[in-house]
Amino acid sequence: MNVTREQLSPTSIKLTIQTDQAKLDHAKESVLKQLSKNVKVPGFRDGKAPVNLVEKQIDQAVLQSEVIDHVINEVYVDAVEQEKIRPVAQPQIAITKFVPFSDLEFTAEIEVVGDIKLPDYKKIKLAAESTNVTANDVTEVLNNLATRGATKEEVTRPAKSGDEVIIDFVGTDAKTNEPLEGGAGTDYPLVLGSNTFIPGFEDELIGAKPGATKTFDITFPTDYGSEALQNKKVTFAVTIHKVNAVKPATIDDAFATTIGPFKTVDELKTDIKKQLTAEREQEAQRAYDNQLLERIADKSEVAIPAGLIEEEIDRIEEEEKRNTVYRGQTWQEHLDAEGLTAEEHHEKQREGATLRVKAGLVLGEIAQTEKITVSPDELELRIELLRGQYTDPNMQAELDKPENRRDIMSRILTEKTLDKLRSYATSK
Repeated sequence: MNVTREQLSPTSIKLTIQTDQAKLDHAKESVLKQLSKNVKVPGFRDGKAPVNLVEKQIDQAVLQSEVIDHVINEVYVDAVEQEKIRPVAQPQIAITKFVPFSDLEFTAEIEVVGDIKLPDYKKIKLAAESTNVTANDVTEVLNNLATRGATKEEVTRPAKSGDEVIIDFVGTDAKTNEPLEGGAGTDYPLVLGSNTFIPGFEDELIGAKPGATKTFDITFPTDYGSEALQNKKVTFAVTIHKVNAVKPATIDDAFATTIGPFKTVDELKTDIKKQLTAEREQEAQRAYDNQLLERIADKSEVAIPAGLIEEEIDRIEEEEKRNTVYRGQTWQEHLDAEGLTAEEHHEKQREGATLRVKAGLVLGEIAQTEKITVSPDELELRIELLRGQYTDPNMQAELDKPENRRDIMSRILTEKTLDKLRSYATSK
């Protein structure tokens, strides 16, 4: 096999590959053996005829096409390994020369990961931030648990903070009087003082009596999640159907036994603190890793194939679409709420997608530089641990699929590489 390499761009390579006689002979024999299973040769049982007789029974155009495909599939993989390139998509193949079963030359244009120039990442330092769970944090969780276990009693008095009101509401643009997308609800339960609605909304309902209607304006915050609603003035028309006085459960030892395997409130508090500490440590670890990797990526030079960025944008949008469906919106309704076209929304993701792809490529390059690998024993141990978390046989069977095993191995490799980077970043 002879391979000539031409750099078309930082992320595109053209390989010209010429095979040898031995490769073609081997491919022809393999193809004939495979085709012989469906070729009838007089005097021989199916699949038992000599290949030279089988060849005479086969359309030569079909045979040549099959041999070419067989050789290209085999030789292309060998050429990629020989040239140490990292394709990110299927190649564009063009046959430039073929002398039946003696000579084959073809080109493969390949989109690849370009050169990656890493900084001296061992010198990039980042102090880890400590996490802390206070007594107030634990008390807040206890109060939330008590609220969930609260009793409710319908009252006829005006609503006050802490009450639950059952409302219908409709929001309209204060300027155009057009209905607000997703800005309406029926028989909606809202606890006043819970701060679950737009700032100012709940305050407007304090003092309202059952059966009353109220109309008021609210200006959405500048940092509201939907850009289309930021700083927008909206008129809300609200009908209060019911007011329920909410009496939270008493936080005592008896209450603790209803939450879990606890005998006292102190045991419940200890468990809450343990859970909060674990959650905050995980959040802090993720934030630290992202910040550290971002610092390294910012100082790295990476030639990123356009196809990788487009794939990442597609993944981001697919996840967003699933969340949109979960919220009961169509994708078009979501786009309308953000005031974007599909093309504008797609382009808006480009910067974030590029950063994610760059960080992933940099992390992979560091793993290679550090010669970090995942042993078969490490993989099997992780799979067994995951298997123990699932009781569903179907979920356990998923762990044995090659693609899932590769994904698990990739995750372990990422974890080990991040561990190494942390050790450099926190060392003196």
